[in-house]
Amino acid sequence: MPTVTFRGREIECEPDAILRDVLLDAGVSPHNGRANTLNCGGHGTCGTCAVEVEGAVSGTSARERRRLAFPPHDPEDGLRLSCRTTVLGDVTVRKHGGFWGQDVDRPD
Repeated sequence: MPTVTFRGREIECEPDAILRDVLLDAGVSPHNGRANTLNCGGHGTCGTCAVEVEGAVSGTSARERRRLAFPPHDPEDGLRLSCRTTVLGDVTVRKHGGFWGQDVDRPD
C-alpha cells in the first residue's frame, strides 16, 4: 500500500486513491485557513488544494493544467491539485503558504 507523507505524518492508502480524499480521511487538510471551508469540494475549479508532490502520482489532466495556469498560481511552480492527483505509490506532500497554497517561496 502506498504511503503519503504530509506534515510529519505517514498515511497509508489504497493505490489509485485521490490525494485530497486520503488527506481528509486522515484528518489533515490540503487547504490553508479559510480555504478549509471555502473550496470547491474536490471539483478542480478553485485551486485551493494545490500542493507540492514528490513521488508516484498520476499525470496532470487538462482541467488541472487550466486551473494551475490561472492566477494566483503559476504553472512553472510545479504544484498539483490534490483533488485531481491519484496516488500510485509512495509520495511526499508539502503545502505552501497563501490562501491557495501558491506561495512556493514562503514556508507554510
